[in-house]
Amino acid sequence: MISERGRKIKPSPTLAVDSKAKELKAKGIDVVNFGVGEPDFDTPEHIKEAAIKAIKDGFTKYTPVGGIDELKEAIVEKLERENGLKYSKENILVSCGAKHTLYNIAQALFGPGDEVIIPSPYWVSYPDQVLINDAEPVIVETYEEDDFMLRPEALENKITSRTKAIILNSPSNPTGFIYNESALRKIAEISLRHNLYIISDEIYEKLLYDGEKHISIASFGEEIKARTIVVNGLSKSHSMTGWRIGYAAGPAEIIKVMTNIQSQSTSNPTSIAQKAAVAALKGPQDCVEKMRLEFEKRRNFLVDGLNKIPGIRCKMPKGAFYAFPNVKEILGKTANDKKIGTSMDLSIYLLENAHVALVPGSAFGGEGHIRISYATSMENIQKGLERISKAVESLQ
Repeated sequence: MISERGRKIKPSPTLAVDSKAKELKAKGIDVVNFGVGEPDFDTPEHIKEAAIKAIKDGFTKYTPVGGIDELKEAIVEKLERENGLKYSKENILVSCGAKHTLYNIAQALFGPGDEVIIPSPYWVSYPDQVLINDAEPVIVETYEEDDFMLRPEALENKITSRTKAIILNSPSNPTGFIYNESALRKIAEISLRHNLYIISDEIYEKLLYDGEKHISIASFGEEIKARTIVVNGLSKSHSMTGWRIGYAAGPAEIIKVMTNIQSQSTSNPTSIAQKAAVAALKGPQDCVEKMRLEFEKRRNFLVDGLNKIPGIRCKMPKGAFYAFPNVKEILGKTANDKKIGTSMDLSIYLLENAHVALVPGSAFGGEGHIRISYATSMENIQKGLERISKAVESLQ
């Protein structure tokens, strides 16, 4: 029999779209893919060279469970230099990607009876990782007019004696928006008053636009830092999605428990990828800025194009590489006598009729929206916009 825990986890609502996209591609149909959440750039050369050197040097064996000292030291230096956060090596755990990091945190902190506050729209794995660990995700809606930031009163209203933590993601997947300093300080104050942990997912911190600067909630003082676990990695910033390196920085006692959990699940992250990660953190960073500038150009072009399509409204995202356009004016229309009633209906319609793959907002708890990744070429963005425009205009 399947475990009760296993039965709690539902398949991703994006699977239907993804499956159909693969089916169309297998038939030789040109599908513009706006669904992929990874940079389309190659991993920078100096990082690849470090991995090649590691292989040639025979650095291909087990390492300490929580990561090599050289990488932990590079992470400690990065956090102090860029985020104003002082940690020691015992405050750092290196894992197999930021998703693995988040899972380790959930395993270490959550259990039966615990509640975890998750603002929506949210990254798809947050609620399920809470459920896997027998805790209860408590969804708090945010609003487009607030740039999808938590309202303090809405947060307060959801806190109970069972609330254990809040998960924050800034810049956000799927919205591309960020929390400003004022909003973060209010959340910090509420969290401290209620003795809550904050899980701060900062994986997109390097991808900010229009002069915006990243602020980590843990940087507001030792008190809030002691209640925060910072999550980051190299997948998005250095185009290293397949290398699977993420990390956590937090209180030593929590990091120790997470390390013990990792020792009994995956053991250490790949030795070669760890050496590559050292090069990524300590080597030249101009490659990161080059990617950021290109993403900013794509964002501007995409959002401008979306806002020219009748029925679509899209605010300018401030980070990551996603746009989260509002499509509520389109919902309710029909195509070939079939009603487009939900964001999933619209996603399937655009895939089947325009050959554009994107993700319905419902997958992120944001019905009435769709998520479009601009981690693809300008040529694909232009082609995709033309196809979406034509398909939307044909709706009745």
